[in-house]
Amino acid sequence: MQKLIKIAPLAIAVASTLTFSTTAQAERVILQVDNLNKGIITAITRQAGGEVKVDADGFIAVEVPGKSFEELKGIFNNPHISLVEKDELRKPMALFNDTAGNPMQQQVTPYAVFQSQANLVSFNPATAPKVCVIDSGLDRSNVDFDWGSITGDNDSGTGNWDVNGGPHGTHVAGTIGAANNGVGVVGMAPGVKMHIIKVFNAEGWGYSSDLAFAAQKCSAAGAKIISMSLGGGGSNTTESNAFQNFVNAGGLVVAAAGNDGNNVRSYPAGYPSVMMVGANDNNNAIASFSQFPSCTLNGKTDENTCVEITAGGVDTLSTYPAGMATTAALSTNLGPFASSSMENVGTANAATFFMGTAETTNAAAAGKVCLIDRGVISFHDKVKNCQLSGGVGAVIINNVAGMLYATLGEGTANTTSIPAVGAAFEDRAQLLASTSATITIGGSDYGLMSGTSMATPAVSGIAALVWSNHPTCSGAQIRTALKATAKDSGTAGKDVYFGYGIAQAKAANDYLLQNGCGGGGTTAITLTATAQMQGKTRYANLSWANATTTNVDIYRNGVKIITTANDGSHRDSPTVKGTFSYKVCNAASATACSVEKSVTFTK
Repeated sequence: MQKLIKIAPLAIAVASTLTFSTTAQAERVILQVDNLNKGIITAITRQAGGEVKVDADGFIAVEVPGKSFEELKGIFNNPHISLVEKDELRKPMALFNDTAGNPMQQQVTPYAVFQSQANLVSFNPATAPKVCVIDSGLDRSNVDFDWGSITGDNDSGTGNWDVNGGPHGTHVAGTIGAANNGVGVVGMAPGVKMHIIKVFNAEGWGYSSDLAFAAQKCSAAGAKIISMSLGGGGSNTTESNAFQNFVNAGGLVVAAAGNDGNNVRSYPAGYPSVMMVGANDNNNAIASFSQFPSCTLNGKTDENTCVEITAGGVDTLSTYPAGMATTAALSTNLGPFASSSMENVGTANAATFFMGTAETTNAAAAGKVCLIDRGVISFHDKVKNCQLSGGVGAVIINNVAGMLYATLGEGTANTTSIPAVGAAFEDRAQLLASTSATITIGGSDYGLMSGTSMATPAVSGIAALVWSNHPTCSGAQIRTALKATAKDSGTAGKDVYFGYGIAQAKAANDYLLQNGCGGGGTTAITLTATAQMQGKTRYANLSWANATTTNVDIYRNGVKIITTANDGSHRDSPTVKGTFSYKVCNAASATACSVEKSVTFTK
């Protein structure tokens, strides 16, 4: 008898919130002033309640709380000042960002689309494979799908497939195939055919036998890709065989590595037939929660039992059942502030009151918006104490750098009703200096989640996108192409965190255009290139695997530079600085080649 093993969705708890305001600051202006007259202007600034922030040659920058730009132009209308202009805010930029906008009003492209090059590959819906999403259902209330291309299976235990069992499945499906329709978000393979199987019960979990049966249903529906943002401990033969049978029939199975940030192997991702996916953020860094099991199990090493590839899975914007996500807005008498929604749709507009860490009630908070520091007690209890004090809204301020993303508890665990938002530590001083505040939490059809659950549908969608342009390929060949072309990240070469690296749709598409479906086969040449300086000498250190000829040809910037022994490594020494692209090919072959890898020498 097979042991029944529970499985559950793999998304970590984050606030499903969007914010469209910018971080607030007191109005700050640049004053061009002769150095000899700076003392006069500094005195005027202090009389207006302001402060000089920058004192440079020929100009100063000043900040005056509570004054608009027009008011400051009047205050500094002085013959010693030749120009008054806004001191524009500048922020650190991530490598990849969502496009700007409110998805309820316009289409927003999530950062992972750019990070994975999915925006650089055309999607061919006529030849695209159907993706089978095994999760908590896809709620029909969200309009951001091509519903004519979506089918599903009902289940007596979990209910109708198009009625959500929580937002997880709808979020996952949006990352794969949200439509390119001018509103909401856009998926990796916009409008791709999907088949939905709802395996999670009302308690939010299912069994390995449910997944084995679901794999059979995916086959019956004509799906070529199975996407599973779920997992649990332990393996069994029935489940393993079900996914192996799907792969043997030419399919591709993709599953989440897990979110515990340890080296534990989760299943079904840990089966060799399943492509295990980890999560990275929008700066190409591994997510702290992404699991990283060893490729060695019971003394046997198999790279298909550990992380093979990663994709964006931190603060992923996608679809929600209508109104189930939230948007947050926070402003004070000093201006708008970035915020994150915690709970409780509504609006509060009142004077502010600082409650410290809000460990007890305080009658002075009655009728006011509570400003609360993070720490000591739970977020829920802080907001509860504000509410019991008569407070009408709560702002919890982070105690470390960055925005505070949090919830007040799942379902009935949240006993509060006043709107509550998180705020960034960097804004603490300005918030505490505010005398009034307005909090608004509204419902939205789009929100953020983090987890390997979010990276998995990204890879599934990328696979569908690439496969739509190469419909004669098998799932195994698509899997090989994705690994052979992944962007190496973290430690040079394949590692347990990233596997081969971050999925790259265009690179995989180009690889298949160059090599054909069988060009890489199961022995695709993989290449790692690193730059090294020894004194004044430049070295490009190349290492490769899976070449099948006695010798290999090495190309630099498209020109063959050497035929050398297939011993897995070579050192090239460019004579000038610059960027150099390398590839390794089987000897005398123009098709059995690695993807190009680049190194850069700045001196």
